[in-house]
Amino acid sequence: MDSAHKELFDRLERFYDAVPRDAARVEEHGALVLFVRNEAGFPFYARPRPGAAEPPSLADVNAVRERQRELALPEAFEWVHETTPEFLPVARSAGLSVLEAPLMVLDPRELPDPGTLGDVPVRVLEPDAPDFAAAVAARRAVAAVAFAYGGTARGEAGAAQRDAIVTELESAVLAEERAGINDGRRISALAGTAAEGALASGMAMRVDDVAEIAGVGVLPAARRRGLGAAVTATLARELLAAGAETVFLSAGSEEIARVYLRVGFRRVGTACIAEPAALLG
Repeated sequence: MDSAHKELFDRLERFYDAVPRDAARVEEHGALVLFVRNEAGFPFYARPRPGAAEPPSLADVNAVRERQRELALPEAFEWVHETTPEFLPVARSAGLSVLEAPLMVLDPRELPDPGTLGDVPVRVLEPDAPDFAAAVAARRAVAAVAFAYGGTARGEAGAAQRDAIVTELESAVLAEERAGINDGRRISALAGTAAEGALASGMAMRVDDVAEIAGVGVLPAARRRGLGAAVTATLARELLAAGAETVFLSAGSEEIARVYLRVGFRRVGTACIAEPAALLG
């Protein structure tokens, strides 16, 4: 690995290690770190421990999985293959299925105007907006439907499925969302119209000058309209304006990666996500 790529992967590794620490306690199990969320919310995962002298072993994986079961957490692991290449065969030997996702970094020179990509407006959520709570709930519902019907193909699932799972969010959840936006750690975006409601959503997390775009999803009934690309480009623009120098994401598949190519992202490596075979299989 040349020095430029090493520096990039080191930056990403520092980001991955920093993001959960605001909301989780850390447990070390050999060469793995398990992040345990302090309060209710989407659960975290285990990652290779930065600076570990040896790569994670099968014993480390088994110890973490036992602890995750004890805490009723998903048996989930994440890492960058180029940073810890030895971990892939270990994870598989533990009986885990591994998603090898294209890891992509933005070339800011290739970032298009979001308005040229989709056919509906994209808004960035503002914490002081009167409809902030409803917008956050809609963002989550759109993402849930989108990821339940993965891929980029159009489908039947749309507004009815979205509206059926919209729930009123607890005040603590909204407070965390507002705090993240106010201190520059989080950005959320929605694409939609007054008539159709929210059709696509996404979010981003930033630590200093490194940021990750995640959770970009489009209702199946609204796909093939450029909305995923428009949401991604909007988030990328906001991140660059906020001072991010490295903006990256992980695509769920090669097919999905082609959407991000339109927005100026280029593949630099592979992000690995491992879970028990029954979950990813």
